[in-house]
Amino acid sequence: MHFLCELVDAKMKGPFSQILVCCDGSKYSEKAIRTACDMAKSYDAGLTLIHVIDKTRKSDILAGSEYTEILRKYAKEVIERAQKITDQEGVKSKIMTKEGNVAGEIVKYSKESKTDLIVIGSKGLGAVVKFLLGSISSKIANHSLCSVLIVK
Repeated sequence: MHFLCELVDAKMKGPFSQILVCCDGSKYSEKAIRTACDMAKSYDAGLTLIHVIDKTRKSDILAGSEYTEILRKYAKEVIERAQKITDQEGVKSKIMTKEGNVAGEIVKYSKESKTDLIVIGSKGLGAVVKFLLGSISSKIANHSLCSVLIVK
């Protein structure tokens, strides 16, 4: 009987114990959140939602502090919507908001938190920025020390 219990416990553990999901409010981000929830349930993994306020872009119209406050308010809305999705999916999640270079902050946090898997949508909100600066998902995939799942 003891052997059977060990088999059941072994089945519940998988290759991922900590999953980090990148949230930006896009439909691709929502799909990434739902995919991460499925994986968290399958692998009995912890799930963290992260949103990074992009401090590399400046506003030509607003003063720096006003612009930052708008971005912080948007970040709060995005992360709350993301957590609502995880709640609906029956998955407990932690939330994290950072400020700085989006890809850099995500990679840095993934190292600090010993993340096994980063889940990110294939496209975010800024098509023009992607064209000029390169895809955030590509940067994360190239610089991360853990596995990265890019959801289309």
